[in-house]
Amino acid sequence: MSGALAAKLAIARAVGALSRLRGGGATSAPGKVLIGLDSHAIATLAGRLPRGCALISATNGKTTTAAMAAAIFERAGIALVHNHAGANMASGIATALLDAARTRKRIAGELGLFEVDELWLDVLAAQLHPRAILLGNLFRDQLDRYGELEAIGERWAQIRGGERLVLNADDPLLADLGRGRSDALYYGVEDDSLAMPGMAHAADAKHCRRCGAPYVFDAIYLGHLGRYHCARCGQQRPAPSLAATQIRLEGVRAARFTLRTADGEGEVALALPGLYNVYNALAAAALASALEVPLEHILAGLQSVKAAFGRAESVTVSASEASGEEDAPRRELRILLVKNPSGANEVLRTLTLEPGQHDLLGVLNDNIADGRDVSWIWDADFELLAGRIRRVTCSGTRAPELAMRLKYAGVEPERIRVQGDLRRALWQAVGDRNGSQAPLYALPTYTAMLSLRELLVKRGEAHAWS
Repeated sequence: MSGALAAKLAIARAVGALSRLRGGGATSAPGKVLIGLDSHAIATLAGRLPRGCALISATNGKTTTAAMAAAIFERAGIALVHNHAGANMASGIATALLDAARTRKRIAGELGLFEVDELWLDVLAAQLHPRAILLGNLFRDQLDRYGELEAIGERWAQIRGGERLVLNADDPLLADLGRGRSDALYYGVEDDSLAMPGMAHAADAKHCRRCGAPYVFDAIYLGHLGRYHCARCGQQRPAPSLAATQIRLEGVRAARFTLRTADGEGEVALALPGLYNVYNALAAAALASALEVPLEHILAGLQSVKAAFGRAESVTVSASEASGEEDAPRRELRILLVKNPSGANEVLRTLTLEPGQHDLLGVLNDNIADGRDVSWIWDADFELLAGRIRRVTCSGTRAPELAMRLKYAGVEPERIRVQGDLRRALWQAVGDRNGSQAPLYALPTYTAMLSLRELLVKRGEAHAWS
């Protein structure tokens, strides 16, 4: 390590130590300082990784997919440098590399595994020179920041290097990015028992990039993901090299499927719910396959995965603050992140698989990281669950708008409570069980999820994420 770089790393590490002393997570600040001191730091440190880098980007599921991929690579005995806390812009990736950097141009890891924000992918790919890039999906999300999907797709299409593209064949826009590339690896779902009767209101209809005609969907699995073809020019969904078949969804707790690959097939039992997590697991398996990880390690890694930070995470919460009783009953709280219409619809679809009536804590924020435009809630199909909601507590910076949306979805007004203060909302919702042993389902947007977990961590009811 040159003296100049060593000094810069030391300064950035000192900033991280100070951030932690002040109670911060230090997942981005040290990297931001390092980049300010040396604009080539990411490329320099990544160049030390003997197995290179793999990047993961998507609108939905980046953190969970990266966690699944990490479990697979670790089962294969591959040491990782990984931004596991989800800081997915340049500063977060610089921080992960900084933490792993050692003296004499060494680094504590073999493979860089980095979740990357959609708008940062092209910039960071140019610096990291990845061996493979996994692209999971493109849904409408934070239009005030990202713009239309086609704009992101065009940016991604300009990425050119030695990387291998790993693409969701079921997403027409992503599938088109691999056409003409002989090394593109496709994955997809092949189980029409899960096909929806029609395209959801929140779906993003896609057009053939070759001739401009709208695609015809032969099966729709999730949002606009499915099996499709162009009636005008004949272009169609690529045949996936890896597929999920015989899928069984088991409510909010689990999902099972058969993973089919060129090297054979095997059963996967996920301790995570929903078709969206089947897609995440399939994506992680495809990335590992592209990097030549044997099937046995892929299956073992997926079997070991647990819920990531705020994504189907389950904690046990006491109602003592709401009731005033120290020995108040405890209740299971399941946190299901929602941040755009397609993701929300899959959470709602998963909840419909659970029997009985449901108690919900909906937390809608409009902070920068959530997107200022919350009109997306009108594209989320709350009608799917409206008749089975016993009580819903609405909180967050836009709690009244969420309450209004639920009223128009058909939830009776007397079942809706608005409490803008999240702490009070949480304990009111936990305590209002009316003898029921059913869990409380929290549906927070991104910053709301962080605030909710912070409350739980302070009470010792959840572990801090670092």
